[in-house]
Amino acid sequence: MPCEADRDVPGLIVKFGDYPLHHGGVGAIRSLGRLGVPMYAITEDPYTPAASSRYLTRAFVWPTTGAEEPGHLVEGLLRIGRRIGRPAVLIPTDEEAAVLIAEHQDDLAGPFLFPRVDPALPRRLASKQGLHELCVEHGVASPSAAFPESYEEVTAFADEARFPVVAKNREAFVRRRRPAVNGTTRIATRERLLTLARDWGERPGVILQEYLPREEAEDWIVHACFDADSAPLALFTGVKVRSWPPHAGMTANAYVVDNPELADLAARFIKQIGFSGIIDLDLRFDRRDGQYKLLDFNPRMGAQFRLFENESGVDVVRAMHLHLTGRPVPEGEQRAGHRYVVENIDLPALLAYRRSGYTTPHAPARASGTELAWFAGDDPLPFLTMLARFVRPGAKHLYQLWRTNRRGGSTITTTK
Repeated sequence: MPCEADRDVPGLIVKFGDYPLHHGGVGAIRSLGRLGVPMYAITEDPYTPAASSRYLTRAFVWPTTGAEEPGHLVEGLLRIGRRIGRPAVLIPTDEEAAVLIAEHQDDLAGPFLFPRVDPALPRRLASKQGLHELCVEHGVASPSAAFPESYEEVTAFADEARFPVVAKNREAFVRRRRPAVNGTTRIATRERLLTLARDWGERPGVILQEYLPREEAEDWIVHACFDADSAPLALFTGVKVRSWPPHAGMTANAYVVDNPELADLAARFIKQIGFSGIIDLDLRFDRRDGQYKLLDFNPRMGAQFRLFENESGVDVVRAMHLHLTGRPVPEGEQRAGHRYVVENIDLPALLAYRRSGYTTPHAPARASGTELAWFAGDDPLPFLTMLARFVRPGAKHLYQLWRTNRRGGSTITTTK
């Protein structure tokens, strides 16, 4: 049974922060737009790839940083809702948007449709500390971690830690206002950690995490959409071949791979915590102990969600729209062997991975089909807009990454 979406209910891409080159938002606009759903999006300016899509009805230009007061952001969303003029499905593309929607769901429930959840749960899941505590509580494997509250505690950690270690910003929203690190950061030595920690202030907003050796690991992803009873409407598993920046950044190349064990692990965890809506999980299979270790839980659509679609044409965004509008969500097997490529970052990732020692034995030798993140024959302008905007910041980012590696740490900025 093919997807038959309610064309009277639009979708709205919600994003806070300055990251105009976001292929996930473009993918959502195309996914629902191809079903005839009117699509709207919040954009940084009128010239983003999302704003240029033929499937976008209107772009609401609203530059934000993600550090604004929640009341200001809620009022902005309500103002957009009044302009749309009818209830619209909210599709957040970052943690800040997902957290804001959950914590202010009573204010937003009139002009918008979205999964109802425990208002505190998305913030806890987006928090590295909150996620780690939930994993411990429910018996889900995750890397060992420390949450220092002072420079002295960082020093004590450094005296006992096995390097390299990984540092991440601890909380959503805080990473926008007062980021301790630029993104997921691999720190090679004790001296480098203590040097970085001097700039973290009296209360370091970081998690210091065990580093899982890339040569002993394989990166997996789970994308799914759950109903109000935390039952899966659509659930997909895949393996990352490459990410950019390498090994902890945004997915650059991945395959759909059936993994019933991982699917069951994810479904059980979601049932235990009582989440509903779309999820994007990053896990690392540690060959040393045979465990899948949960690294990140994104309580919203992931940028690479278009990797996954079932035989009935359902992806997680379509599943959520169908469910919230009272339509059946067609079942079907995932399209195993399908590949996803993010054109602007996969080439530098390919060059970086040649010397990394990382392997993906579960990835198929040949793809059964390929989904490109940016280029689409029926919607070419987002690809051209991306190219026009990518060259200068892309070169700058590569240079900054090179400098960081020379200083003994590797910084991986992740925006999905």
